[in-house]
Amino acid sequence: MQQGLASKEYKTVNYVSGPLIFVESPKGVSYGEIAKITAPDGEERTGQVLDVSGEVAIIQVYEGTSGIDDLKTKVRFTGEPPKIFVGYDMLGRILNGIGIPRDGGPPVVPEDCLAINGMPINPYARDKPSDFIQTGVSAIDALNTLVRGQKLPIFSGAGLPANELAAQIARQAKVLGEGEQFAVVFAAMGITHKEASFFMRDFERSGALERVVFFMNLADDPTIERIATPRCALTTAEFLAFAHGLHVLVILTDMTNYCEALREISTAREEVPGRRGYPGYMYTDLASLYERAGRITGNRGSITQIPILTMPDDDITHPVPDLTGYITEGQIVLSRDLFRRGAKPPIDVLPCLSRLMNLGIGPEKTREDHRNVADQLYASYAYGRDLRRLVSIVGEEALTEVDKKYLNFADKFEKEFVSQGNEDRSIGRTLEIAWELFSLLPEYELKRVKMEFIQKYHPHYAGGEARGAG
Repeated sequence: MQQGLASKEYKTVNYVSGPLIFVESPKGVSYGEIAKITAPDGEERTGQVLDVSGEVAIIQVYEGTSGIDDLKTKVRFTGEPPKIFVGYDMLGRILNGIGIPRDGGPPVVPEDCLAINGMPINPYARDKPSDFIQTGVSAIDALNTLVRGQKLPIFSGAGLPANELAAQIARQAKVLGEGEQFAVVFAAMGITHKEASFFMRDFERSGALERVVFFMNLADDPTIERIATPRCALTTAEFLAFAHGLHVLVILTDMTNYCEALREISTAREEVPGRRGYPGYMYTDLASLYERAGRITGNRGSITQIPILTMPDDDITHPVPDLTGYITEGQIVLSRDLFRRGAKPPIDVLPCLSRLMNLGIGPEKTREDHRNVADQLYASYAYGRDLRRLVSIVGEEALTEVDKKYLNFADKFEKEFVSQGNEDRSIGRTLEIAWELFSLLPEYELKRVKMEFIQKYHPHYAGGEARGAG
């Protein structure tokens, strides 16, 4: 009965404001459903119900309200949630935020039509993340390892090269193993035309586009489309992962733009604001996106997420990074200080964390010495950083010879290990560089590495016989 009422055509538009239209006296209309708007010139547009209060339904029009009036405009409520056509041939395509081709190519050949809000994964059916994903970035692979099925955000500051890092990961990421099919779903929200041009050029130049589904929502696109973009991207990822058995990496940038859109729509609906004006349900909303990562027992495919967000004023306690940190399994933090000193990518490894790292490293996954190497790198670099502060007070001449070696280690670590540019490093090459850095320190200082690994991988050993002790 309600569906019949909802599908009725209305000519009761009484007000148009920006991207919003107000329809009087609708019957059987629910929040979030899709509406079809026919403009006076016959053009059909799509909108979504933002609010139903009293006798008025508020609709945000995806394509904008230019040419819509309150006399001849017709509105039909479909009674259906937002959906997207999905198909395997979406790989290699550039789409707008709701899945319509933006690259001048033909429409996507649909294999299915799915609701963009997705279906929750049964907790009992969730499989434990346990396989290594190689990003080619040493600071991530060695120290904050990305595991298949994980959600690992990147926290950036305004002006830091988070987009460049995102493009590099999309270009280089791979699952190690024979016959493993890997795809990237890249969702860009609220980006400028310049940023869009950068991503398109980078993907096309590197040839990565053929395995990427690129959802692109520009800064001048409708706000409601920005809310739909990550949901369309994740629905596509779920289809590729669970219908076609692909391992899918979903990169969402910039989640701060998404949350700003959430705040804008909440204001339009006149909701009571929460912290810093964001809606009180933002935690739940973000969780509904991030928790769509994972693996399902018995299914070959998987979804791994890297959300990227900009911290306003570099404030990690801002609501967006704060709530993201609660929901996700670690964080990668970009450093403004390292960026000023020319590091690329400027990843500050000390505040970084991957809570699932131990599940994805070790024998037959990366290498048996990986955990020990990571612990030693952290400890040695942290001590070297502390010594820098000491030197700024008492001068370098107050340091012992061993302390000077740690100071040198910290400098070399940032220049040779962290700052790798666009190089695509295998996990083997990353660990090799780590052992070269360890050779700068006396062997007795390598307290977090087993002696069997020192004798096997340390550059001062050949065939198990010592050539020097550092």
